[in-house]
Amino acid sequence: MASSTQNGVTDLLARYQAIRQQTEKICAPLTPEDSVMQPMADVSPPKWHLGHTTWFFETFILLPNLPAYKAFHPQYAFFFNSYYNSMGSRIARSDRGTLSRPPLEDIYAYRRHVDAEMEKVLTDEKYLQNTQLAPVMELGLQHEQQHQELLLTDIKYIMSCNPLLPSYQLKPTTVSGSILQKQPQNEWSTVPAGLYHIGFQGEGFCFDNELQPHQVYLAEFQARRTLVTNAEYLKFIEAGGYADFTLWLDEGWQISQQQGWQAPLYWLNQEDGWYHFTLHGLEKVDLEAPVTHISFFEALAYANWSGHRLLTEFEWEALAQLHANPLNEGNFMESGMYHPVPANLPEDAETAAQLLGNTWEWTYSGYFPYPGFVTAPGAIGEYNGKFMVNQMVLRGGSCATPQSHIRPTYRNFFHADKRWQFTGIRLAKR
Repeated sequence: MASSTQNGVTDLLARYQAIRQQTEKICAPLTPEDSVMQPMADVSPPKWHLGHTTWFFETFILLPNLPAYKAFHPQYAFFFNSYYNSMGSRIARSDRGTLSRPPLEDIYAYRRHVDAEMEKVLTDEKYLQNTQLAPVMELGLQHEQQHQELLLTDIKYIMSCNPLLPSYQLKPTTVSGSILQKQPQNEWSTVPAGLYHIGFQGEGFCFDNELQPHQVYLAEFQARRTLVTNAEYLKFIEAGGYADFTLWLDEGWQISQQQGWQAPLYWLNQEDGWYHFTLHGLEKVDLEAPVTHISFFEALAYANWSGHRLLTEFEWEALAQLHANPLNEGNFMESGMYHPVPANLPEDAETAAQLLGNTWEWTYSGYFPYPGFVTAPGAIGEYNGKFMVNQMVLRGGSCATPQSHIRPTYRNFFHADKRWQFTGIRLAKR
């Protein structure tokens, strides 16, 4: 019988291999030509994601811990460093799509080389007992899962820019669980006033921006049990919501006018109704599914038009605490749907649905440090803290988020105008 240490080694190696294989599975339907595309600065070419996630393990695990290890290629650090100033110069983010070389096959060779060396680390007792190595290893795995979601959203944008509107993959024929086709009898969930614990507590991994746990006082509020649907958002469009400046923050109004927003990203108005581009190709909009691919500005304009508001991130976390286990009910990357699905909620339900998975939910909270936040020393300290300005917090994960990667305390963040992620709306009111 294997010892607990041996089982731990086996489990960690298997987890590492599964996560690395999942990244390559996401890229498997792509052609080499697809893998180099970068139609906007926010989108990174798929082959850059493949190289960058590999560079992370090489840079932060192999080079510092294996004395005999040599970098696979002396220039790959320049190509695949993302934003770590401590690790030297790098190609500009907007220029990642200019890298026709190294070819895709070389990047896969790079991944195989690093994976073979990582297997040595993950089966060697002296490295596994290194208490400083363990958190960096875990961060590397979580980091790759973040890039799996980014890969799916970037691939979707890349495909949408092709006039042929190609399908990334066929749509699954079934969705697990029953699907609600109407709103529950009680549309709102009441969260009582009181002190709530915010932030990560207990065992397991979290990012540094989820620390330190602290208490906040919240007045009583009500939150929608389900996300805003495409049918509801279509009423906002038909009522002239995109033409009414009184609903919009001024910056959002200026951006929407400059960019000609008339509907969520990927929506197309055809003679027989609204369609949208998905990873399965062009499809008619499912009116019962949650609206997605909208900016914070659009989410807020819709909330204003509806006579409601957006939750703060603290209210969202308090709402999630009323639910026993939202993780079991979400639509995540593993479903293969890669698109939000209608709510699965009994009519007499008292708790909220769609809290984890389907769409990230914009909150009316700026991305700032929690009280007591401490930036880690060295390059790892550049992971989250230096971005804590001019961005809004999103909660809940999406249909492209790996299920093992998300939790109710997870804080995502984007600038208010971004639309290419799977982002949606949950309403609140007093």
